[in-house]
Amino acid sequence: MYKKVYIYVFLFLSLLIGGCSIFTVPEHPLYSPTPTYTVLPQGGGEKLEPPPFGIYHGAFPDFGPTEDVVTRDAVLDFERLVGKKIVWGYFSNNWYNGIVFPKDAVETLHSLGVVPFIRLMPRSSLDTYIEEDEFTLDKIIRGDFDEELRKWAQDAKDTGIPLLLEFGTEVNGDWFPWCGAPNGGGQTDGYGDPTYPDGPERFKDAYRHIHDIFQEEGANNITWFIHYIAYPWPEAWWNKMSYYYPGDDYVDWIGVSVYGPLTPYEEWIEFPEIMNDIYDELTSVSPGKPVAILEWGVIDNHPFGDKAEWIRNALTSLIDGDWPAVKAISYWHSSWEEDDGTITNLRLDSSPDVLEAYRSLIKNDVFIDTPIFH
Repeated sequence: MYKKVYIYVFLFLSLLIGGCSIFTVPEHPLYSPTPTYTVLPQGGGEKLEPPPFGIYHGAFPDFGPTEDVVTRDAVLDFERLVGKKIVWGYFSNNWYNGIVFPKDAVETLHSLGVVPFIRLMPRSSLDTYIEEDEFTLDKIIRGDFDEELRKWAQDAKDTGIPLLLEFGTEVNGDWFPWCGAPNGGGQTDGYGDPTYPDGPERFKDAYRHIHDIFQEEGANNITWFIHYIAYPWPEAWWNKMSYYYPGDDYVDWIGVSVYGPLTPYEEWIEFPEIMNDIYDELTSVSPGKPVAILEWGVIDNHPFGDKAEWIRNALTSLIDGDWPAVKAISYWHSSWEEDDGTITNLRLDSSPDVLEAYRSLIKNDVFIDTPIFH
């Protein structure tokens, strides 16, 4: 008891001295309806800091099949369902709707005391494994969208709301058009540095270009993430995580998707096994950077595994501190119909056992619902 009190006092004093701000959470009935910021001395309130102890609890709380239908009900329903507040609400900013700052979605989340986490998605449709002609990396690098991106950055700055942002979701997976595969892959003589794979180099330059525009516009209320998939596809020498990394001046957090099987035909693999496979590569991208598991989940009714047990094993391993760089998790609470008519259901309310597995462990004090900004 005394040790625990000492730790909490120590953490508070550390934040006070360091000049951080604490985003205090609302209620609904769990929390109050209006977010408030307790700003400690010298706090800028801009960048999301990793917690000194524990792991942030975030989520994609089913914002619809287009991943951008952000509503109060979706957030509140999820929080009531799991019995815990979320630090951030994760959603897509699909460029086929125009390169426009999602002001309504941001204000909706902010009104609930939830930090908006925006995925910049340069795609002209929701289809995967297709050639992108409109929002290509080359066009981004060339500056074709600079006017829209500058307006986006200005609007983000004007909100005064701390935002989380990623560009290039699951960049080392070839289902998205910003992966290295359709952008030169391992070729080295078609773009830039003749000793570097063209595909990842194009992505790096596009990421840097967007980031530089935001910095020029003074959008300093943004915390920047890069987002990998656990197992790259294709499995090629040039598709390593490190090749895509834009540099420490451009990235605040390193993110990763960690999924179990998403169809009954895929091999059953447990969350700890995946993490053990990738942890060294993930943390070697930039040693010391905090890691966020930005998406995770698994299907129901797999012939060789149990969803509730998979979730239980995942959360138990995180509670045990098996991967100390992991400072945030964000469950992908959703279901969708596949082309063959089958349903892929990752939702946490897919069965009482699944929900109980999540609820019973997410209430652990390791999982934090109060973000810290600096």
